[in-house]
Amino acid sequence: MTAILIRRLIRLGVVLLGVSIVTFGILHASGDPVSLIMPEAPEADRVALRASLGLDDPLALQFARFIGNVARGEFGQSFFHKVPARGLVLERMPTTLLLTGLAMALALAIALPVGIYSAIRRNSPLDHVATGVVFLGQSMPVFWTGIMLMLLFAVQWRWLPVSGWQSWSAVVLPTITLGAGTAPLLLRIVRSSMLEVVNLDYVRTARAKGVSERVVVWRHALINASLPLVTVAGLQFGLLLGGAIVTETVFAVPGVGRLIVGAIRQLDFPVVQAGVFMLATIIVLVNFTVDLLYLYLNPQVRIR
Repeated sequence: MTAILIRRLIRLGVVLLGVSIVTFGILHASGDPVSLIMPEAPEADRVALRASLGLDDPLALQFARFIGNVARGEFGQSFFHKVPARGLVLERMPTTLLLTGLAMALALAIALPVGIYSAIRRNSPLDHVATGVVFLGQSMPVFWTGIMLMLLFAVQWRWLPVSGWQSWSAVVLPTITLGAGTAPLLLRIVRSSMLEVVNLDYVRTARAKGVSERVVVWRHALINASLPLVTVAGLQFGLLLGGAIVTETVFAVPGVGRLIVGAIRQLDFPVVQAGVFMLATIIVLVNFTVDLLYLYLNPQVRIR
């Protein structure tokens, strides 16, 4: 276990370094933030501001400064908000994590029972409906789903707020929008995994011993069929964090995704770098947790 932890920590550092290099390079190739901060100022004032922000230094020196700040847990000061970028991101991170967690919980709440039933009652009417929903759900973009839900439930019927994050009713539409694209994929994984194990010898033996169908399905079959689900769910959590950027923009949710979008428009380098770095850290930690779940669900699995 110690060796696994050490290897994963090394990979964590390599991944975050790669993310930092790519983000840093793309941002500095996007333009000059000083021209947005002072669009009509004299060139002398722009040069002075560029020097005060350290943007006139060589890129290698700027990147080394960024890595040094990250090592101390800092990301510099926002060009536009004039406050530490870390504080801005941490202030909005709980909203993004809550939205992502609720979307994943909704997707699993749909995928597990429907996928299990579809596998046990193969070719039943519900199985055919579930298969159709899988193809339909995976073909709908997140932004289109959000706009359609907004038009129906917020504009046409006026049942739910059109935007914001002030009450639990405002959470409903963003959660459904983000979870709707993940639920069909997880449903397909659950169904196909259960079909592989539901008729194996140990499952038939459990039924022959008189074990209740509920125990057979949830305790014997599902645990052995859950490895693919754990893998896909871990990967989907990272995709949901990325999808939260679109969802937060559509529904004006005050999360990290919306903050990053605004910072990109303003070329606010410290905020973008802080947001991307923290989200990447969360994704890598989630993948590490998935590896640990592998060991718990199947101790025979060797993680390298």
